[in-house]
Amino acid sequence: MDHRLVDEFVRSASSSDDSVAPPALLAALVAYPTLDPDRWLATLDALGETARQHVELGVGGRPSRRMRLRIVSEFFFGQLGFAGNREQYEDPRNSFLNDVIERRTGIPITLAVVFIEVARRAGLAMEGVNFPGHFLMRCPPEPDERSDSEPLIVDPFHGGAVLSDADCARLLRTHVGVDVLHPSMLQRAGKRAILLRMLLNLKRAYVRLRAFRMAHDVSELVVALDPSVLVELRDRGLLASHLQEYGSALRDLEAFLRLSGSQGQDAGQDDFKEVWDHVKALRRRLASLN
Repeated sequence: MDHRLVDEFVRSASSSDDSVAPPALLAALVAYPTLDPDRWLATLDALGETARQHVELGVGGRPSRRMRLRIVSEFFFGQLGFAGNREQYEDPRNSFLNDVIERRTGIPITLAVVFIEVARRAGLAMEGVNFPGHFLMRCPPEPDERSDSEPLIVDPFHGGAVLSDADCARLLRTHVGVDVLHPSMLQRAGKRAILLRMLLNLKRAYVRLRAFRMAHDVSELVVALDPSVLVELRDRGLLASHLQEYGSALRDLEAFLRLSGSQGQDAGQDDFKEVWDHVKALRRRLASLN
């Protein structure tokens, strides 16, 4: 993989700009090497401007936050037809913003990212929520709101439905089997956390398809984005081994074993043994090739 792309992705992901779209579109170059991110950013600008016009025409004066959310949701999910891809949920295209914008379908996290970008351009603040098992959005309260000071929790996969606490608890039970909704589950997710979740979804999709080269390229971005997640270093090594890139695989797996102990992140006994067995096999293989 071109390390210039990895470096550019990390710089974009680490910038002070809250927008997830620029680094997400850079990540799409993994599958679409000739992609022009600026074209899709311009498309988001155009959609956001149209949404802003809808808000201005919808009601006189300055509409409330709830009214602006309703207008933008009707434009996005109603007029534009964005919807959750229930039939092909595991399709890798659901994780690429250019595909989601063009096909107007995706999974919760990518629908949320596109909606947030459009809404912000229309003057409506929106944030991502790293909810367990099902990514959500939230529309935070505004400084001048006294009677309506709670964030609005929004489900991007189900037409922008505004969820109550009871709805969120049911969603939690459905996706992860947990009954207790904790307030921390509905807090704002930062840009890097959103990107990491997007990349992990994409990596899993490629592994299920046995597209190991693509999965490895995504792993390169994951490890660069957050080197502290040692399990991703392990996975990159295992993927390199599948690709018969034995030197790279050995470096990653040896580093995983070394760092997991030195940083107090000891791998489980079975996991450690499995990786150690793999390392020994790789050493024997490389020795036989010399």
